[in-house]
Amino acid sequence: MTGTIKPRDAKELRQAVEWALGEGVTLDVRGEGSKLALGKPMQCAQVLDLSGISGIVDYAPEELVVTLRAGTPMREVEALLAQRNQMLAFEPPDLGPLLGREPGQGTLVGALMGNLAGSRRLSAGAARDHLLGFSGVNGRGEAFKSGGRVMKNVTGYDLSKILAGSWGTLAVLDEVSVKVLPAPDQTATLLLLGLDDAAAVRAMCAAMGSPHEVSGAAHLPGRTALRLEGVAPSVEARLKGLRELMADAGAKMEALGTLESRTFWRGVRDVAPLNAAPDEIVWKISCPPTEGPAILGRIKAQRPTARAFYDWSGGLIWLALPPSADADHTLVRGALGATGGHATLIRAPEAVRAAVPVFQPQSAALVALAVRVKESFDPKTLFNPGRMG
Repeated sequence: MTGTIKPRDAKELRQAVEWALGEGVTLDVRGEGSKLALGKPMQCAQVLDLSGISGIVDYAPEELVVTLRAGTPMREVEALLAQRNQMLAFEPPDLGPLLGREPGQGTLVGALMGNLAGSRRLSAGAARDHLLGFSGVNGRGEAFKSGGRVMKNVTGYDLSKILAGSWGTLAVLDEVSVKVLPAPDQTATLLLLGLDDAAAVRAMCAAMGSPHEVSGAAHLPGRTALRLEGVAPSVEARLKGLRELMADAGAKMEALGTLESRTFWRGVRDVAPLNAAPDEIVWKISCPPTEGPAILGRIKAQRPTARAFYDWSGGLIWLALPPSADADHTLVRGALGATGGHATLIRAPEAVRAAVPVFQPQSAALVALAVRVKESFDPKTLFNPGRMG
């Protein structure tokens, strides 16, 4: 039966890793466990529960930096920032409801290790771009630090780029420093109604390439949404300009105010449109925006009941498919063709995730590089073994 190790600080965390290394014990690394159903199933001897290493270490609103321990819940971080009208600009999504959990679970470190970002990724960058510094323990039992609490202190190798997206397979962090930004005073969303996928992508790309500082562009069936943020006079002026730019799109236009916009974009961020049917398979497809409609068209030609919506100006497709034993992974990845895109299986039963590649298969050169990185950080494969295949 799997046991649980719950360290209370960085010292106990290192001791736990040293013990696991000495005993040859594999570790299921988790914070609140909100994303356990994402990735290949793991069979670990022990759970390394980081929820005991929790709390805000330092918050400097004037310097736009917050430092916190690894097990600190996301909701606690967001509540703290809201008191000073600040935010995590990369909009880390709450995937708990999509994966069968209650909303409001998960940690900021978990989002960073998955490199998860919402609609503002196009204008604010990926999660890894906001990670200033961190400390932790690698699979050799060695404590290490990287970066600092301000951007200028980051030196040497950019370990944030390596660890973000590693899903806890390289190292266990105990503390992180993250860049924050002022939250916008006002938000407006221009809705274009009735555009098909190709026309919607053209409109989104035109909006993102305009001088109107669009911070989000998404297309749901029947609605293409363009987000503007900032102080009220600026938002009002840019909304007027965006309406004029979109006049030739041939769509009826409506505008959402701040409260309606925040609700709408929170739903896009958390993939709420695909939550209604929990038995469906869910894929996340990243691709060049202009290729999205063709990719989805090839999939729908074989699976007419597929449901989908676009984010990142068409560069991200969230796709829901009927249940199947192989998650239609050959169809989905085959539809990418030579676009250079990649597809990640986000939601599927454990047996399906065990049978098919969850993450996009890589070239031999990239696999060799990944192996060398893994051997550098975790040569005995202590952390989350097999999660990324």
